[in-house]
Amino acid sequence: MPLHVPPAPAPALRSVLTALGSPSAVREARTPALRSVQGAVTAELPLPVHVLDQVVPQGSRRPRTRLAGWRFLIRGGDRAIAAADTMLTPDGWAFSHFFEGPYIASTERALQQAEALPGSFQPRLLSVPELYMLTLWLHGNREADPAKGKPAPADLLVPLAPAPPGIAAHRPHRVADLLPVMTLRVTPVPLLGFPA
Repeated sequence: MPLHVPPAPAPALRSVLTALGSPSAVREARTPALRSVQGAVTAELPLPVHVLDQVVPQGSRRPRTRLAGWRFLIRGGDRAIAAADTMLTPDGWAFSHFFEGPYIASTERALQQAEALPGSFQPRLLSVPELYMLTLWLHGNREADPAKGKPAPADLLVPLAPAPPGIAAHRPHRVADLLPVMTLRVTPVPLLGFPA
């Protein structure tokens, strides 16, 4: 098995399980699938969510990331129906919100694809706000602290669907190959001035 899913902090998991057990938290969630599921639900596959602070120009230092939370896929029956995010507060890890949408199935698909890749990885999520993009980040050091680290040039990024135009979803890319493409996508194009 090439994926080593790191354990989430115990308080993060407890906060999600508490929210799942709270009828008011589930009822107030904007997740019709979660509200209408029959039977038990479970919180699985905790993934640390890192945010790329800024897409850096090609040739400069490695991109900076920060841990924004932990995401759990919520499984009802044989598929993920929603996700739960947690965030770090001054009092520790706390439940943030439930949600659903295309990234749920896309995350599941990307994790299944990653299982078939050669090598061994620690899966994480990497959000790229500048591009409204979410990727499965396959970190090459499976024993690394999941809360820390930067994407290494040889790490793999698998853009989740929907991906920005010009970036193919569900295709693994080395960070060294995808980062220049992302940089081009966020670099403003200067307007040509015409004489009056």
